[in-house]
Amino acid sequence: MIIMSIFYTSMLLNISDPLRVPIFNLNGETIDEIELPLTFRLPVRTDIIKRVYYSEFTARLQPKGRNILAGKRTTAKSLGVGYALARVPRIKDSTRAAFAPMTVGGRVAHPPRVGKRIHEEVNKREKIIGTMSALAATSRAGIVRTRGHVFDTEKLPVIIENEILYKIKKTRDAINLLGKLGLYKDIIRVKERIRVRAGKGKMKGRRYKVPVSVLFILNNRRSPFARSVQSLPGVDIVEPRLVNVLHLAPGAVPGRLTLIDLNSLKELEKRFKVNLP
Repeated sequence: MIIMSIFYTSMLLNISDPLRVPIFNLNGETIDEIELPLTFRLPVRTDIIKRVYYSEFTARLQPKGRNILAGKRTTAKSLGVGYALARVPRIKDSTRAAFAPMTVGGRVAHPPRVGKRIHEEVNKREKIIGTMSALAATSRAGIVRTRGHVFDTEKLPVIIENEILYKIKKTRDAINLLGKLGLYKDIIRVKERIRVRAGKGKMKGRRYKVPVSVLFILNNRRSPFARSVQSLPGVDIVEPRLVNVLHLAPGAVPGRLTLIDLNSLKELEKRFKVNLP
């Protein structure tokens, strides 16, 4: 639980009016309204979101290194002058060049080092503010549309009742519900834009480039509803205790189309509790 009694003063001065969004049932009908937590009313700080995104993105990168003898396992030596040949190392009894960086199979001039520092660190409070700001961007329909998402609903994020997580067990039923909620158009957009990656990048399991679609913040990631939507293109499923800027603002661009169940909304309120001074 994260409790901040004195919050970023300038953000609180620019806080928006209370936001009320509908709660949808299994049939996509509005059954009630709920006021979003104070976190969703905070201003969107794109500069902080960008810093936190790169910090969390670089934290996941695996340090890369090179074998100290890579490209050096050869008997090549320079022949010296007087042979009308460049003085690069050459294999014995041959004119084939080796060892040098510009030769085939030669060493790398400046290989990656294991000790290189690639993680960009940020302050703990800055990380909290960036995550809260990215969460607030999900409630701004204008920002979500600017990001490229397509939807029919008027108020965001989309809130569903808890029973849906266990009543919907098949993908076709989940698609019907998303269609009634006005979110399935965005999944169709992603499906039509899937393309093959250019160049050698299509190797090693990265053949296709898939755009980002709906983010499902669900209290139980293994619930039947979560399993029914996990095969849809471009979607991500995350529990409220683990949601971060990588989920909320892919590519450091805030405003992801988001669906949240009631229990997860309460968990987010507890996790990011803001007390007005």
